[in-house]
Amino acid sequence: MKPLARLLLCSLVTLAAGCSTFHHAATAPAPETKAEQAKAAATTPLLLISIDAFRADYINRGLTPTLQQMAATGVHADSMQPSFPSLTFPNHYAIVTGLVPDHNGIVNNTMSDPELGKFSLSDNKAVSNGAWWDQGTPLWETADANGLRTASMFWPGSAADIQGKHPDFWKPYDGKVTADQRVDQVLAWLDLPADQRPSFITLYFDAVDHAGHKAGPDSPQVNQALRDTDAAIARLVDGLRQRGLYDKTNIIVLADHGMASVPAGNNILIDKLIKMDDVQEVNLGTVAGFNPKRKHDFNAIEEQLEQPQQHVHCWDKTRIPKRFNYGSNTRVPQLVCLADVGWRITTTAYLAKHKGPMSLGEHGYDNADPLMQALFIAHGPAFQSGIRYHSFPNVDVYSLMAHVLNIPPAFNDGRFEDVQGMLKPAPAAAQ
Repeated sequence: MKPLARLLLCSLVTLAAGCSTFHHAATAPAPETKAEQAKAAATTPLLLISIDAFRADYINRGLTPTLQQMAATGVHADSMQPSFPSLTFPNHYAIVTGLVPDHNGIVNNTMSDPELGKFSLSDNKAVSNGAWWDQGTPLWETADANGLRTASMFWPGSAADIQGKHPDFWKPYDGKVTADQRVDQVLAWLDLPADQRPSFITLYFDAVDHAGHKAGPDSPQVNQALRDTDAAIARLVDGLRQRGLYDKTNIIVLADHGMASVPAGNNILIDKLIKMDDVQEVNLGTVAGFNPKRKHDFNAIEEQLEQPQQHVHCWDKTRIPKRFNYGSNTRVPQLVCLADVGWRITTTAYLAKHKGPMSLGEHGYDNADPLMQALFIAHGPAFQSGIRYHSFPNVDVYSLMAHVLNIPPAFNDGRFEDVQGMLKPAPAAAQ
């Protein structure tokens, strides 16, 4: 369902029906023309940087001096809470649409849709199909509609033709492209003539996430990935300074979620609790989902799994706790199981055919858990200097970015009031 249609529907039902409230962020004062707006934004671009799985407390390890300096001279939040489930694609899309996954349509990294079929991160055809993404409107589309040029370096969703559109400049994901090469591409975009230069740019780093999955969040590999990613951001900062742009660029550095340690043996064998032939398996992992199968008593299966179980909680989608804001979307499986932090949901058959070592780090857990909290830093002429900020949900970032770009935000689940204090006060009007 499109955001506007969903909003109208919400106005027709009672609060008890569980329809989530939408917030429309305060509209920024509009310039006289789109041309003036584009010119102003190109002079002060907004750069959104994601360091996948940079847990909020990683910055305290003292391994990221560039980020620490940006935090000390800008805005550093105690943490940023991911949306549920705390997975990569749902949260990256939440950040650029302001909609929780249940509303933006990317409800998991692995999904099933009655009309579109199956979606997974490794399926390039699905990932690039805009029909999977068009329940939300990413900020680059709104920026384009308001006369701004946009660019994206690997942000989830940017390779899809969402509502028939891409960012003005974008690259299909290629994990072989190094962090330095990603930075150099961003700098090359900023070197374009003013009438071609993007005003909103996204940049994505994934080394910290890969290391966390492979070796666990407390591993030397994660520490090295932190150093390497910080060095790439230092390269970006140096490049901006050389161009006289560092003090003129608004930069937001954040993460999609944190990371938790998962011992190799911490496996919840769901096939020991139910017969897998009796359900349609949608996905396994920290969050697992199952749909009914014809001629099988799904109610009995749900009743069994919703009883107290070791290391896992299961719910019919209509009974998922309200604080998760999850369960109304048709892509959410009928039965959702959430592992306790430090555990994974799998099957005997999967373990038997899995050849490589088990992941020692995972995310996707309860989005309120401390280990799932994400990094947030904001630096630049729009932001206050040297302040520590309170924690807030990641859907708030959307309206913050729209305000910085001086464009009207789409309807969203965030609250601009929660993040407005990061911004420098507007200059007093001349008497």
